[in-house]
Amino acid sequence: MTWSFEVTPVDHPDAAQLLREYLDEIASRFYERQVTEEELDGLLLEHHSRDLVPPTGTFLLAWRDGVLAGCAGLRVASPDITELTRVFLRKSERGNGGAALLVAAAEDVARGLGASLIRLDTRRDLVEARALYARLGYDEVEPFNNEPFAHHFFAKSLEVPDRV
Repeated sequence: MTWSFEVTPVDHPDAAQLLREYLDEIASRFYERQVTEEELDGLLLEHHSRDLVPPTGTFLLAWRDGVLAGCAGLRVASPDITELTRVFLRKSERGNGGAALLVAAAEDVARGLGASLIRLDTRRDLVEARALYARLGYDEVEPFNNEPFAHHFFAKSLEVPDRV
């Protein structure tokens, strides 16, 4: 099983498709029902990802064995802080270590953007995401925004410790 990751324009058709799948899943989970196509179109406009482009951010696509598998976005919050967002793997790609590899790839890109700290927020019902971030060394921190769908806040240092 081979994973690969590539920074891709957020308006690329593959990126747009994965963002649609991502929002469909998280909105349907939140509303505890399948959202309609009309609702999804509205949510995509309201919760756009247009800022996930240089210099304000970037967008990463993931492939497993050459098949489009997932995505992650990075938003520059300040010169040394980047926010991780839109982390998503298709259901068929979950459970085989891809999420950890995707987050690690996003962390590498964040370092390349100059970040020494990466942070994120997530909802209380996204228990799998919270467990993943804790397992990957993210610590729960005080809220850093007042987004209505943000219930848990995490951060992780991206600085490499000095070797002795």
